[in-house]
Amino acid sequence: MATEILLPKLGFSMNEGVLAEWLAEDGSEVTAGQPLYALESDKSTNEVEAPASGKLKIIAAVGETYQVGAVLGEIE
Repeated sequence: MATEILLPKLGFSMNEGVLAEWLAEDGSEVTAGQPLYALESDKSTNEVEAPASGKLKIIAAVGETYQVGAVLGEIE
């Protein structure tokens, strides 16, 4: 079963964030805890770690703004 990669809420007032960069390629094998993507929010950039190990399937585009809880990709 695939694990969804969701946009996390990094601060109390955070409602959305910009996907700044994927740190892994679509279709690549990732490991839980590995930095997966960079997220810009409230004038800061944070690296978000992979929630599981497996093959990465990217859904979300770099440079777009997404709401907290949006599905950015999956790990199968």
